[in-house]
Amino acid sequence: MSQPSGRSWVELSSKKFVLGCVLVAFGVWLVGNVYRLPLWLLGAEAFATVLGLFVFGSIRYRLDKNALTYGAVLVVAATFWGVWWHDSAMRQEVAREGWMPLVRVIAYHLFTLEGLDRVVHADTMLFLLGLTCFVAVISQTRLLESVSFKLLARNRGAVLPTVVAITALVSFASGILDGVSMIGLTLRILVIILFLVDAPLSEVRYVVMISTVVTTVCGMWLAYGEPPNLIMKSNLHPRLNDAFFLSYCAPLALASYGVVALSLWRRLRGLRLRFERLDVLDRYVADVRFLQAERHGAVLTAIELVESYETKLGDRFEAVRERLHHGQSLGHALVAEHVPQPLRLELLAAYAHEDLAGPLDEHYRHDVAGDSRAAREAERPVRAVLRQIKRRRVRAQRVGMLAFVPFVALLVAHAVNPEFRLFYSSVAAFAVALTGIWSLPNIRRLALHEAWHEYREYLFLFPLFLSITLLQVAGFFDRLESVLLAGIERLGVGPVAWIQFAGATVLSAMLDNNVVADFSARALHDLELPLVHLFSMAQIAGYALGGCWTHIGCAQSVVAYAFMRKDVDEHFTPLAWIRVMTPTLTGLFALLTGLVFLRAWCAG
Repeated sequence: MSQPSGRSWVELSSKKFVLGCVLVAFGVWLVGNVYRLPLWLLGAEAFATVLGLFVFGSIRYRLDKNALTYGAVLVVAATFWGVWWHDSAMRQEVAREGWMPLVRVIAYHLFTLEGLDRVVHADTMLFLLGLTCFVAVISQTRLLESVSFKLLARNRGAVLPTVVAITALVSFASGILDGVSMIGLTLRILVIILFLVDAPLSEVRYVVMISTVVTTVCGMWLAYGEPPNLIMKSNLHPRLNDAFFLSYCAPLALASYGVVALSLWRRLRGLRLRFERLDVLDRYVADVRFLQAERHGAVLTAIELVESYETKLGDRFEAVRERLHHGQSLGHALVAEHVPQPLRLELLAAYAHEDLAGPLDEHYRHDVAGDSRAAREAERPVRAVLRQIKRRRVRAQRVGMLAFVPFVALLVAHAVNPEFRLFYSSVAAFAVALTGIWSLPNIRRLALHEAWHEYREYLFLFPLFLSITLLQVAGFFDRLESVLLAGIERLGVGPVAWIQFAGATVLSAMLDNNVVADFSARALHDLELPLVHLFSMAQIAGYALGGCWTHIGCAQSVVAYAFMRKDVDEHFTPLAWIRVMTPTLTGLFALLTGLVFLRAWCAG
């Protein structure tokens, strides 16, 4: 997770932690060969692992989450051996035939896709890999920026209907496309718009945070865009399908978006952007960002660029950055603060293009001086270059849109025949979309780099999935199912569904919601289908909501918090996140509580 400079925490040694786990695992394995270890120890270790993700992501002492989970799974695996081996049928088989039966089982689960799918959700994780690559390519065509500024123009600069339309579009897309990629795109375009209208900092912070709700809670209407939903669907296959999500989860997502839209109306009404006063680079924002990627292999906001020049700007840095936060363009801020011309040209070249730096600087000097006619004359070569860029951008966008054809077609094929691998759809879409930017090496490298950067957020899940699979093999979830059935008999279906909703909310506020989804679904396997659907809906609503409540509850919250600290408010704290989010999420909790009980009542 990106953080501002001047870190105040202490990084613990990943190598020492993993080495310690190796030694502990070896000791546990030795003991487990002699004595049968208790099942509760296995559950305690798995719970301690996921709790450690919360603790070491929140306190002063930090530990890399991959080191934590990959080290901890060694201890969990050693404990599993001591729990499972003594009474297992495999031990008797090995006694009769030697170690080959066990070797065959291990080889099947390690070296076949079907086996890997059973232990670490390989099909789901491969689908996410293809999806992050696909969305990363689409994002480089600047599709969302194009749509957003067209909406802003259609709404005559009114911010509220524009933001509502963008968030509605993102809510829909997050059910199909990767929510982590979608929030990365959404944050930047919404902040650009709010800075242009000089919105209060509190409203900018709120919109950044509400984007997590848009991409998680409002995006739960379908399984494919949210990894926890895919995990839930995979665990309960074939009892959960697309029809379940459309029937049970889509109404919750739609109602939740109503709450989001109402909160945006309360905060953003009255804000308006005057298009006639827009800077040339802001009017052509999609083309400028495409140019940045094509020329420099990076896409930066004006604030990000200025922060990278803090040393060169010296005592002018704070004043320039403050002007950018209040909606001024980069060029206007540089001229107004009397930044020397050579440095202005260097900044404008880094932001746009070396050939445009001179005309842009001339345009801004005339505009600040009040000579609008000379300013318009100076920007002519800039518009000419950006029109050329637009043609290349539109071609790439058309190819990207064409890539949705195999994506949707293969998703339908998977829905019709679940044996058809899910990841074929995202990989095929990525392959088609990539052809649109293949001839643009800087953009191609940037897309692949960003895709890998986003996918790395999921790598820590592999050992956690393996730990939960070992818990299931050891019979841990059989006991949870017994507790669930006893609760239904004593309390009734509705209260038990609500307890699962509330429990998933609380757990997902502390733990990663992917883990909560994998863990909670395991106890539902043998229930009747109506109960599976009701309880699955309650859990999905809970872990989607809880994932937004803290800065580490889900991958989208991690991305949004890092963006907040880096580009909006470097002093924003985790406690401030909870304080700002609580009123909106409390309303959503009450709404979803009512809908859970309503669905339970309808189910009889």
